[in-house]
Amino acid sequence: MKKIKLELKWGFIITIMFLVWMLVEKVLGWHDEKIADHYWLTFLFTPFIIIMYTLAIREKRRRFLGGVLTWIQGFTTGVKVSIFAALLSPLAQYIIHNYITPKYFDNVIAYSVTNQLMTIEAANDYFNINSYMLQSAVGTLVTGIIVSAVVAFFLKRDTPKVKKQSVSQ
Repeated sequence: MKKIKLELKWGFIITIMFLVWMLVEKVLGWHDEKIADHYWLTFLFTPFIIIMYTLAIREKRRRFLGGVLTWIQGFTTGVKVSIFAALLSPLAQYIIHNYITPKYFDNVIAYSVTNQLMTIEAANDYFNINSYMLQSAVGTLVTGIIVSAVVAFFLKRDTPKVKKQSVSQ
């Protein structure tokens, strides 16, 4: 358990951050009156995910690896964070669609059918809690793996960073 404590912590942090983001989306009207823009506005969450993975991998390098990090160590850390976040994502979806924005599916189905983007049957099959739980778990895992690969590349370090000491005369 001690070996995965950091990754589990960051999986929880990412899940909580996602719930907060959904609350922000709801408050800004992206789940009802501005639902037409919801798809592309959701991409504004991407920088926050990159920041969270950067902080997780940096913490691993600093607290557990003595300031040294290979790409594979960073990538593995990120993948573990992704797995925990993916495992927590169905619970997050349950909270989102039962407490934060319970009318989301009704709104997105109505929008999709009214604008002839989908038939009512296709919309009902796609926009439901079971579908979103699966999409969220898979999306979280895939996104986390990709972000981990990139972030680990930029955070790798062969030697620990040496603190500069001031010279007093």
